[in-house]
Amino acid sequence: MAKYEQIADALRQSIRAGQLQPGERLPAEDKLAAQYRTSVPTLQRALSELAAEGLIDKRHGVGTFVRKPRQRVERNNARHQWEKDRARQSEAERQKTGSTEHDTGLEVTDLAFRAEYRDAEANEDLASVFGVPVGTRLLERIYRTNSVDEEAPFALVHSYLVHEVVAGNPDLLNAANEPWPGGTQNQLHTVGIELDRIEERITARPPTVEEAEELGIKKGVSVFLLRKISTDIDDRVVEVSDVTLSGDRTELVFTTPLKRW
Repeated sequence: MAKYEQIADALRQSIRAGQLQPGERLPAEDKLAAQYRTSVPTLQRALSELAAEGLIDKRHGVGTFVRKPRQRVERNNARHQWEKDRARQSEAERQKTGSTEHDTGLEVTDLAFRAEYRDAEANEDLASVFGVPVGTRLLERIYRTNSVDEEAPFALVHSYLVHEVVAGNPDLLNAANEPWPGGTQNQLHTVGIELDRIEERITARPPTVEEAEELGIKKGVSVFLLRKISTDIDDRVVEVSDVTLSGDRTELVFTTPLKRW
């Protein structure tokens, strides 16, 4: 085993054993090099290994720290019924919590939220899913939510609505009304739409450079790609969301009740 690998393994074991606590600052590189009787370049190579594994964070001009566990997100298949049950509640009730709080266990005050709305045209993919002609006017909604203790968002969300379907309520076209109490299901309820079912399709792949940077993903971590298709009681697709989730902080939980014999 090479010297840098030995050093990386020793530090790795110290982190896993709790001898080095999350958030704890490691000694300066020259001091660590002296401790392990090696050169600074060799020590830096060992640290790079641990950074790639997501065990430490190297902050330029500040130091090297044991990485704190990221806020976990549990996305289960009960969340959609939970959202539907809330869609017709009073605004005061809907303002108390939301889907991100449901998935993370955090409170409203623990979160930072950003939304951007823009016009879009249905490409072949979205036109096929919505069952509309290519070029149909869509409303694209871009959401980012993160814990106030972290910079990276939980997910990259692009939600699409057919513009003419929701244009009856001008409030739905204005990003300034976000975060909307009760989320998309309540928004659709304001224009007379009730959802019948939600289909979620999930795949995985390595992140793009842009995704890795925005989600704060370390080398070797994949992303989940989730496409959510919402269909109303008239069998019409009314919303499509493309969600990119970091694989090191997301747990997808599916519980299927089975009929008894």
